Amino acid sequence: MDIIINKEDIAKRLDVYLTEKLENENITRSYIKTLVDSEKILVNGKSVKSGYKLKANDNIHIEITEKVNEEIVPQDIPLNIIYEDEDIIIVNKEKGMVVHPANGNYSGTMVNSLMYTHKDSLSSINGVVRPGVVHRIDKDTSGILVIAKNDNAHKKLSEQFKVHSITRKYIALVKGIIKEDSITIDKPIGRSIKDRKKMAVTDKNSRNAVTHISVLKRFYSSGVTLIEAQLETGRTHQIRVHMAYLHHPLVGDEVYGKKDSNFKVKGQMLHAKVLGFIHPTTNKYVEFDSELPEYFKDILDKLENKEKAAK
Repeated sequence: MDIIINKEDIAKRLDVYLTEKLENENITRSYIKTLVDSEKILVNGKSVKSGYKLKANDNIHIEITEKVNEEIVPQDIPLNIIYEDEDIIIVNKEKGMVVHPANGNYSGTMVNSLMYTHKDSLSSINGVVRPGVVHRIDKDTSGILVIAKNDNAHKKLSEQFKVHSITRKYIALVKGIIKEDSITIDKPIGRSIKDRKKMAVTDKNSRNAVTHISVLKRFYSSGVTLIEAQLETGRTHQIRVHMAYLHHPLVGDEVYGKKDSNFKVKGQMLHAKVLGFIHPTTNKYVEFDSELPEYFKDILDKLENKEKAAK
């Protein structure tokens, strides 16, 4: 759905305008915000905030396939919580778990679990669909996330993400042998022109994206490389897109790479290992580290054994 803004709607907030415009479809303002945050609503091809003030001739593109159920059902789903205090929760999310409810995933998410254990102690800034959620990682990416337990913590953490002062280090297994020991990828990322469901390195309607890559181990006999990727920015699918751009897509990533029968994994081999930030209350730097999941370690063990056997 595309809407062109007329003069009489200039200066209206995007979320307010769309709530009124789509009133007959029973779409709420909080759901509009969810769509905006997940980049399902774009203005002139670019992602914006829900409070964006409309301008004449703005082109609003809306991608709605199915309305999200805003009644989040608490579910007794085990979560690996590695730290918690009065302000934050640090979760080591397992591979295959969706962070919050969205189209096609109304249950079994991290938020469903948090609603069961922390229903009355999560920040309200992101509404009923994403209570406490400050940032996200993909369904098939495992690793560390910070959850805000109150609005003050949420605001302070969000500001750090906004100015890119958060420490975020990921471990990934990529196809091919990377010759350089370290690489900085400074390439803008935006929606793919060929496939709107994917992101791509592009100069059109994009935002700057910087990823710092360090090689940890080269597995020559298997033709893959273990890397650490540190994010300077945090764009959607950033590591996956940047590595595919270098022709070293992540093992298991069938969206930005090709299916590989050599590794029996579903989804990209990517783990959010380190997360560091200024604590919202103590104002001191804190850093959290998580172990690689067992499936990841098992594959690395097999690669090591194959490497030794080849010598």
